[in-house]
Amino acid sequence: MNARRTYLDYNATAPLRPEARAAVVAALDVFGNPSSVHAEGRRARAIVDEAREAIAALVNAEASEVVFTSGATEANTWALSAPWQWIAFAGIEHDSVRGPAVEIAAARGAVAVELPVARDGAVDIPLDGDGNGLLVALQMANNETGVLQDVATAGLKALAYGARLHCDAVQAPGRIAIDFKTLGASTLSLSAHKIGGPKGVGALVVGSGVPLPPLFTGGGQEQRRRAGTENVAAIAGFGAAARAALKDLDGAPRLAALRDRLEADVKHVTPEAVIVGADAPRLPNTSSIALPGASAETLVIKMDLAGIAVSAGAACSSGKVGESHVLNAMGLAPEIASSAIRVSIGPETTEDDIAAFVAAWKRICGASLAA
Repeated sequence: MNARRTYLDYNATAPLRPEARAAVVAALDVFGNPSSVHAEGRRARAIVDEAREAIAALVNAEASEVVFTSGATEANTWALSAPWQWIAFAGIEHDSVRGPAVEIAAARGAVAVELPVARDGAVDIPLDGDGNGLLVALQMANNETGVLQDVATAGLKALAYGARLHCDAVQAPGRIAIDFKTLGASTLSLSAHKIGGPKGVGALVVGSGVPLPPLFTGGGQEQRRRAGTENVAAIAGFGAAARAALKDLDGAPRLAALRDRLEADVKHVTPEAVIVGADAPRLPNTSSIALPGASAETLVIKMDLAGIAVSAGAACSSGKVGESHVLNAMGLAPEIASSAIRVSIGPETTEDDIAAFVAAWKRICGASLAA
Protein backbone atom coordinates (compact mmCIF):
# COMPACT_ATOMS: atom_id res chain seq x y z
CA MET A 1 0.00 0.00 0.00
CA ASN A 2 1.57 3.27 -1.10
CA ALA A 3 -1.11 5.80 -0.18
CA ARG A 4 0.15 9.36 -0.37
CA ARG A 5 0.80 10.94 2.99
CA THR A 6 0.61 14.62 3.88
CA TYR A 7 3.40 15.86 6.15
CA LEU A 8 2.39 18.85 8.27
CA ASP A 9 4.83 18.59 11.17
CA TYR A 10 7.73 20.79 10.09
CA ASN A 11 8.20 22.18 13.60
CA ALA A 12 9.11 18.69 14.79
CA THR A 13 11.55 18.19 11.94
CA ALA A 14 11.75 19.29 8.35
CA PRO A 15 12.36 16.84 5.50
CA LEU A 16 16.01 16.66 4.51
CA ARG A 17 16.64 19.12 1.70
CA PRO A 18 18.22 17.77 -1.49
CA GLU A 19 21.00 20.36 -1.11
CA ALA A 20 21.74 19.16 2.40
CA ARG A 21 21.73 15.50 1.38
CA ALA A 22 24.16 16.23 -1.46
CA ALA A 23 26.45 18.18 0.86
CA VAL A 24 26.49 15.37 3.43
CA VAL A 25 27.26 12.71 0.83
CA ALA A 26 30.04 14.79 -0.73
CA ALA A 27 31.59 15.52 2.68
CA LEU A 28 31.71 11.82 3.58
CA ASP A 29 34.46 11.42 0.98
CA VAL A 30 36.53 14.17 2.60
CA PHE A 31 38.23 12.01 5.20
CA GLY A 32 40.81 14.43 6.54
CA ASN A 33 40.69 15.74 10.11
CA PRO A 34 39.77 19.46 10.07
CA SER A 35 42.53 20.13 12.60
CA SER A 36 45.25 18.65 10.39
CA VAL A 37 47.47 21.00 8.41
CA HIS A 38 47.95 18.77 5.36
CA ALA A 39 45.86 19.02 2.19
CA GLU A 40 43.30 16.44 3.33
CA GLY A 41 42.79 18.29 6.61
CA ARG A 42 42.52 21.64 4.86
CA ARG A 43 39.78 20.30 2.61
CA ALA A 44 37.77 19.24 5.67
CA ARG A 45 38.47 22.56 7.39
CA ALA A 46 37.19 24.44 4.33
CA ILE A 47 33.88 22.56 4.51
CA VAL A 48 33.46 23.47 8.17
CA ASP A 49 34.42 27.10 7.57
CA GLU A 50 32.05 27.48 4.62
CA ALA A 51 29.19 26.07 6.67
CA ARG A 52 30.02 28.41 9.54
CA GLU A 53 29.83 31.36 7.15
CA ALA A 54 26.44 30.19 5.85
CA ILE A 55 24.96 29.85 9.32
CA ALA A 56 26.33 33.23 10.35
CA ALA A 57 24.69 34.77 7.27
CA LEU A 58 21.37 33.12 8.17
CA VAL A 59 21.21 35.07 11.47
CA ASN A 60 23.41 38.06 10.57
CA ALA A 61 26.22 37.15 12.95
CA GLU A 62 29.96 36.95 12.56
CA ALA A 63 31.33 33.56 11.56
CA SER A 64 33.63 33.68 14.58
CA GLU A 65 30.52 33.77 16.80
CA VAL A 66 29.13 30.45 15.52
CA VAL A 67 30.09 27.35 17.53
CA PHE A 68 28.88 23.95 16.31
CA THR A 69 27.14 21.62 18.76
CA SER A 70 25.26 18.33 18.60
CA GLY A 71 21.97 20.24 18.44
CA ALA A 72 19.90 22.93 20.08
CA THR A 73 19.43 20.99 23.32
CA GLU A 74 23.18 21.01 23.88
CA ALA A 75 23.38 24.64 22.84
CA ASN A 76 20.62 25.66 25.26
CA THR A 77 22.15 23.74 28.15
CA TRP A 78 25.54 25.26 27.45
CA ALA A 79 24.15 28.81 27.43
CA LEU A 80 22.41 28.16 30.77
CA SER A 81 25.42 26.52 32.41
CA ALA A 82 27.53 29.61 33.09
CA PRO A 83 27.69 30.56 36.80
CA TRP A 84 24.50 32.60 36.85
CA GLN A 85 22.97 33.59 40.17
CA TRP A 86 19.47 33.75 38.70
CA ILE A 87 17.95 32.13 35.61
CA ALA A 88 14.60 33.54 34.47
CA PHE A 89 12.46 31.70 31.95
CA ALA A 90 8.80 31.38 30.99
CA GLY A 91 6.59 28.34 31.18
CA ILE A 92 6.20 28.40 27.40
CA GLU A 93 9.90 27.72 26.83
CA HIS A 94 10.94 24.46 25.23
CA ASP A 95 11.74 21.61 27.61
CA SER A 96 15.40 21.88 26.59
CA VAL A 97 15.41 25.25 28.36
CA ARG A 98 12.95 24.65 31.18
CA GLY A 99 14.52 21.42 32.39
CA PRO A 100 18.18 22.53 32.43
CA ALA A 101 17.28 25.92 33.94
CA VAL A 102 15.75 24.31 37.00
CA GLU A 103 18.37 21.56 37.34
CA ILE A 104 21.38 23.83 36.83
CA ALA A 105 20.05 26.42 39.24
CA ALA A 106 19.41 23.79 41.91
CA ALA A 107 22.84 22.21 41.46
CA ARG A 108 24.61 25.54 41.81
CA GLY A 109 22.52 27.09 44.54
CA ALA A 110 21.14 29.64 42.10
CA VAL A 111 17.53 30.76 41.75
CA ALA A 112 15.28 29.75 38.87
CA VAL A 113 12.43 32.21 38.26
CA GLU A 114 9.42 31.48 36.06
CA LEU A 115 8.24 34.57 34.18
CA PRO A 116 4.56 35.39 33.70
CA VAL A 117 2.87 34.65 30.38
CA ALA A 118 -0.16 36.46 28.98
CA ARG A 119 -3.07 34.58 27.39
CA ASP A 120 -1.80 35.53 23.94
CA GLY A 121 1.58 33.95 24.71
CA ALA A 122 3.53 37.16 25.29
CA VAL A 123 6.14 36.97 28.07
CA ASP A 124 6.57 39.79 30.56
CA ILE A 125 10.12 40.40 31.82
CA PRO A 126 9.88 42.55 34.97
CA LEU A 127 13.39 43.87 35.57
CA ASP A 128 14.49 46.42 38.13
CA GLY A 129 17.61 47.05 40.14
CA ASP A 130 20.90 45.33 39.42
CA GLY A 131 20.64 42.50 36.92
CA ASN A 132 24.25 41.37 37.28
CA GLY A 133 24.35 37.57 37.46
CA LEU A 134 20.92 37.20 35.84
CA LEU A 135 20.28 35.24 32.64
CA VAL A 136 16.93 35.65 30.92
CA ALA A 137 15.99 32.82 28.55
CA LEU A 138 13.46 33.87 25.91
CA GLN A 139 12.59 31.89 22.80
CA MET A 140 12.10 33.77 19.57
CA ALA A 141 9.13 31.71 18.37
CA ASN A 142 7.15 29.13 20.27
CA ASN A 143 7.39 25.65 18.84
CA GLU A 144 3.74 24.79 19.63
CA THR A 145 1.82 28.00 18.90
CA GLY A 146 4.23 29.92 16.65
CA VAL A 147 3.76 33.01 18.84
CA LEU A 148 6.67 35.43 18.49
CA GLN A 149 8.40 37.24 21.34
CA ASP A 150 9.86 40.73 21.13
CA VAL A 151 13.38 39.49 21.78
CA ALA A 152 15.06 42.71 20.66
CA THR A 153 13.21 44.82 23.23
CA ALA A 154 13.77 42.22 25.94
CA GLY A 155 17.46 41.97 25.07
CA LEU A 156 18.00 45.70 25.27
CA LYS A 157 16.08 45.82 28.54
CA ALA A 158 18.20 43.03 29.98
CA LEU A 159 21.43 44.73 28.94
CA ALA A 160 20.26 48.02 30.47
CA TYR A 161 20.00 46.28 33.84
CA GLY A 162 23.28 44.43 33.49
CA ALA A 163 21.63 41.09 32.73
CA ARG A 164 22.19 38.71 29.79
CA LEU A 165 19.65 37.17 27.44
CA HIS A 166 19.74 33.76 25.77
CA CYS A 167 17.45 33.20 22.79
CA ASP A 168 16.25 29.81 21.60
CA ALA A 169 15.70 30.68 17.93
CA VAL A 170 15.26 27.13 16.67
CA GLN A 171 11.87 27.61 14.99
CA ALA A 172 12.58 30.99 13.41
CA PRO A 173 15.19 30.62 10.61
CA GLY A 174 13.75 30.64 7.12
CA ARG A 175 10.39 31.82 8.48
CA ILE A 176 11.29 35.25 9.85
CA ALA A 177 14.44 37.33 9.45
CA ILE A 178 16.96 37.15 12.30
CA ASP A 179 19.52 39.86 13.07
CA PHE A 180 21.81 38.76 15.85
CA LYS A 181 23.73 42.03 15.67
CA THR A 182 20.71 44.05 16.80
CA LEU A 183 18.89 41.41 18.84
CA GLY A 184 20.42 42.24 22.20
CA ALA A 185 20.96 38.55 22.93
CA SER A 186 24.27 37.27 24.25
CA THR A 187 23.69 33.75 22.91
CA LEU A 188 21.34 32.17 20.38
CA SER A 189 20.67 28.49 19.67
CA LEU A 190 19.98 26.85 16.30
CA SER A 191 19.21 23.35 15.04
CA ALA A 192 19.94 21.95 11.59
CA HIS A 193 17.05 19.52 11.26
CA LYS A 194 14.43 22.23 11.79
CA ILE A 195 15.51 23.87 8.52
CA GLY A 196 15.97 20.73 6.43
CA GLY A 197 19.48 19.79 7.52
CA PRO A 198 20.57 16.52 9.14
CA LYS A 199 19.68 15.62 12.70
CA GLY A 200 22.33 15.69 15.42
CA VAL A 201 23.98 19.01 14.63
CA GLY A 202 23.23 22.55 15.76
CA ALA A 203 24.99 25.72 16.82
CA LEU A 204 25.28 28.22 19.61
CA VAL A 205 25.91 31.77 18.46
CA VAL A 206 27.99 33.46 21.16
CA GLY A 207 28.30 37.22 21.05
CA SER A 208 31.75 38.78 21.01
CA GLY A 209 33.03 39.26 24.54
CA VAL A 210 30.35 37.10 26.18
CA PRO A 211 32.01 35.27 29.11
CA LEU A 212 30.79 31.75 28.41
CA PRO A 213 33.06 28.97 29.73
CA PRO A 214 34.05 26.22 27.24
CA LEU A 215 31.58 23.38 26.96
CA PHE A 216 34.32 20.76 26.60
CA THR A 217 38.06 21.13 27.07
CA GLY A 218 40.89 18.97 25.84
CA GLY A 219 41.36 20.22 22.30
CA GLY A 220 41.43 23.42 20.32
CA GLN A 221 38.37 22.78 18.19
CA GLU A 222 35.64 25.38 17.80
CA GLN A 223 37.87 28.21 18.99
CA ARG A 224 38.70 26.20 22.13
CA ARG A 225 35.06 26.35 23.19
CA ARG A 226 33.97 22.81 22.34
CA ALA A 227 36.71 20.22 22.13
CA GLY A 228 36.28 17.20 19.89
CA THR A 229 36.68 16.50 16.18
CA GLU A 230 33.90 18.19 14.24
CA ASN A 231 31.15 16.19 12.55
CA VAL A 232 32.16 17.41 9.11
CA ALA A 233 29.42 15.69 7.09
CA ALA A 234 26.59 16.87 9.35
CA ILE A 235 28.04 20.38 9.48
CA ALA A 236 28.21 20.43 5.67
CA GLY A 237 24.52 19.53 5.53
CA PHE A 238 23.73 22.22 8.09
CA GLY A 239 25.50 24.82 5.98
CA ALA A 240 23.66 23.80 2.82
CA ALA A 241 20.33 23.92 4.66
CA ALA A 242 21.18 27.37 6.05
CA ARG A 243 21.86 28.74 2.58
CA ALA A 244 18.52 27.36 1.36
CA ALA A 245 16.63 28.57 4.43
CA LEU A 246 17.80 32.12 3.88
CA LYS A 247 16.07 32.02 0.49
CA ASP A 248 12.92 30.61 2.11
CA LEU A 249 12.15 34.02 3.58
CA ASP A 250 10.80 35.05 0.18
CA GLY A 251 8.17 32.32 0.50
CA ALA A 252 6.94 33.33 3.96
CA PRO A 253 3.87 35.20 2.62
CA ARG A 254 2.79 32.07 0.74
CA LEU A 255 3.06 30.01 3.93
CA ALA A 256 1.04 32.57 5.86
CA ALA A 257 -1.67 32.45 3.20
CA LEU A 258 -1.82 28.65 3.38
CA ARG A 259 -1.98 28.78 7.18
CA ASP A 260 -4.77 31.36 7.11
CA ARG A 261 -6.74 29.30 4.62
CA LEU A 262 -6.39 26.19 6.76
CA GLU A 263 -7.55 28.03 9.86
CA ALA A 264 -10.51 29.63 8.09
CA ASP A 265 -11.64 26.26 6.70
CA VAL A 266 -11.28 24.61 10.12
CA LYS A 267 -13.41 27.33 11.70
CA HIS A 268 -16.01 26.89 8.96
CA VAL A 269 -16.26 23.17 9.65
CA THR A 270 -16.03 23.49 13.46
CA PRO A 271 -16.89 27.02 14.60
CA GLU A 272 -16.06 26.14 18.22
CA ALA A 273 -12.45 25.36 17.33
CA VAL A 274 -9.92 27.69 18.97
CA ILE A 275 -6.89 29.00 17.08
CA VAL A 276 -4.37 29.60 19.84
CA GLY A 277 -2.48 32.88 19.50
CA ALA A 278 -4.53 33.97 16.50
CA ASP A 279 -4.38 37.62 17.52
CA ALA A 280 -0.66 37.61 18.37
CA PRO A 281 2.31 37.94 16.02
CA ARG A 282 3.07 34.39 14.86
CA LEU A 283 5.29 32.40 12.58
CA PRO A 284 3.76 32.16 9.11
CA ASN A 285 3.80 28.36 9.16
CA THR A 286 2.30 27.36 12.51
CA SER A 287 -1.27 26.73 13.70
CA SER A 288 -2.26 25.49 17.14
CA ILE A 289 -5.85 24.27 16.84
CA ALA A 290 -7.88 23.21 19.85
CA LEU A 291 -11.27 21.52 19.73
CA PRO A 292 -12.78 21.68 23.24
CA GLY A 293 -14.04 18.30 24.33
CA ALA A 294 -11.74 16.37 22.00
CA SER A 295 -8.55 14.56 22.91
CA ALA A 296 -5.31 15.76 21.30
CA GLU A 297 -3.96 12.22 21.31
CA THR A 298 -7.06 10.88 19.58
CA LEU A 299 -6.97 13.64 16.97
CA VAL A 300 -3.30 13.01 16.19
CA ILE A 301 -3.89 9.26 15.84
CA LYS A 302 -6.97 9.68 13.65
CA MET A 303 -5.15 12.17 11.47
CA ASP A 304 -2.26 9.72 11.13
CA LEU A 305 -4.64 6.96 10.08
CA ALA A 306 -6.05 9.38 7.50
CA GLY A 307 -2.54 9.91 6.12
CA ILE A 308 -1.91 13.29 7.76
CA ALA A 309 1.13 13.86 9.99
CA VAL A 310 0.51 16.46 12.69
CA SER A 311 1.44 16.57 16.35
CA ALA A 312 0.34 17.64 19.79
CA GLY A 313 2.94 19.86 21.42
CA ALA A 314 6.67 19.23 21.11
CA ALA A 315 8.06 16.02 19.62
CA CYS A 316 11.01 15.51 21.94
CA SER A 317 9.86 12.55 24.01
CA SER A 318 9.13 9.18 22.46
CA GLY A 319 5.39 8.68 22.12
CA LYS A 320 4.56 11.74 24.21
CA VAL A 321 1.11 13.08 23.46
CA GLY A 322 -0.67 14.94 26.22
CA GLU A 323 -1.68 18.22 27.73
CA SER A 324 0.54 21.10 26.66
CA HIS A 325 2.66 22.88 29.26
CA VAL A 326 2.76 25.83 26.85
CA LEU A 327 -1.01 26.24 26.79
CA ASN A 328 -1.19 25.70 30.54
CA ALA A 329 1.36 28.48 31.05
CA MET A 330 -0.80 30.75 28.87
CA GLY A 331 -3.67 30.17 31.29
CA LEU A 332 -5.93 28.46 28.79
CA ALA A 333 -8.71 26.23 30.07
CA PRO A 334 -7.92 22.51 30.52
CA GLU A 335 -10.39 21.51 27.80
CA ILE A 336 -8.40 23.67 25.37
CA ALA A 337 -4.94 22.69 26.57
CA SER A 338 -5.76 18.99 26.37
CA SER A 339 -7.30 19.14 22.90
CA ALA A 340 -4.81 21.22 20.90
CA ILE A 341 -2.93 19.86 17.94
CA ARG A 342 -0.16 21.58 16.03
CA VAL A 343 -0.12 21.93 12.26
CA SER A 344 3.19 23.23 10.92
CA ILE A 345 3.90 23.64 7.23
CA GLY A 346 7.00 24.25 5.15
CA PRO A 347 8.36 25.18 1.73
CA GLU A 348 7.13 21.95 0.14
CA THR A 349 3.56 22.28 1.47
CA THR A 350 0.96 22.73 -1.27
CA GLU A 351 -2.66 23.80 -1.50
CA ASP A 352 -3.53 20.12 -1.98
CA ASP A 353 -1.89 19.34 1.37
CA ILE A 354 -4.06 21.95 3.09
CA ALA A 355 -7.15 20.59 1.35
CA ALA A 356 -6.23 17.06 2.48
CA PHE A 357 -5.98 18.20 6.09
CA VAL A 358 -9.30 20.05 5.98
CA ALA A 359 -11.04 17.06 4.38
CA ALA A 360 -9.67 14.77 7.10
CA TRP A 361 -10.65 17.27 9.80
CA LYS A 362 -14.19 17.38 8.41
CA ARG A 363 -14.45 13.59 8.41
CA ILE A 364 -13.03 13.26 11.92
CA CYS A 365 -14.55 16.27 13.66
CA GLY A 366 -17.39 17.59 11.53
CA ALA A 367 -19.80 14.68 11.68
CA SER A 368 -20.12 14.58 15.45
CA LEU A 369 -20.50 18.35 15.64
CA ALA A 370 -23.13 18.47 12.93
CA ALA A 371 -25.24 15.82 14.70
